[in-house]
Amino acid sequence: MKRILVLLSFLCLVHGANAQLFKKDKVIYDANQGRGSTDNDLLRWGYFLGINYLDFNFDYNQDLRDIYVKRSPGFNVGLIGNLRVNSFLDVRLEPGLLISSRELHYSSTYFSDPDVSDSDLFREVKSTYIYVPLLLKVSTKRINNFKPFITGGFATALNLSSNEGNPNDNNNGQFRTKKNMLFYELGFGIDFYLHNFKFTPSIKGVFAMNDELVRDKDPNSPWTSNIHSMQTRGIFINFTFQ
Repeated sequence: MKRILVLLSFLCLVHGANAQLFKKDKVIYDANQGRGSTDNDLLRWGYFLGINYLDFNFDYNQDLRDIYVKRSPGFNVGLIGNLRVNSFLDVRLEPGLLISSRELHYSSTYFSDPDVSDSDLFREVKSTYIYVPLLLKVSTKRINNFKPFITGGFATALNLSSNEGNPNDNNNGQFRTKKNMLFYELGFGIDFYLHNFKFTPSIKGVFAMNDELVRDKDPNSPWTSNIHSMQTRGIFINFTFQ
């Protein structure tokens, strides 16, 4: 999936650059030949596909060896609603589904038992977020057929894979995280104007604002007792079509 998305974005960019971007004549962006959205419409719609790389930022109670987080690329998909304020400002709602998986690898120093098993040193954290950000988009003036921009805002997220309500904890092999999360994000991208749609690659950083960890019942749990806070952070690479 990652290779397919990168290939599609590359082909679109090459096509746009060769055919339109560096010509003096501007493409008249109209998604449906006069019946669709244009940059001057109050409301515009679209969708996005992308990949994510999520990590955890840990703060510890004691100075032990850090928990190593092994990241894997995840998948993003969602819709876009764009409210035009003026030629340079837009307000955007981008509800989407984010799927990610991270592995936590513990040092044996966390455990008092010298014969701790390999399975106890490893936890897989799967996350499926319904992610709803409200963003402010600040654009430059359109240059031929592209327009750079930056975005920033806040998001609420519902983690469908959190296990927060599971009565079992790490003693039963269940690593639990909170279901409701808050994030802030910052990003940038470029709108490329094509004849029938607007293609936008973008990259943004996302940062959790609250602690995501659900602690074990045992206050001395080797998996959770030394963690003061655990917050998701990561990068989204999205490809938008409007």
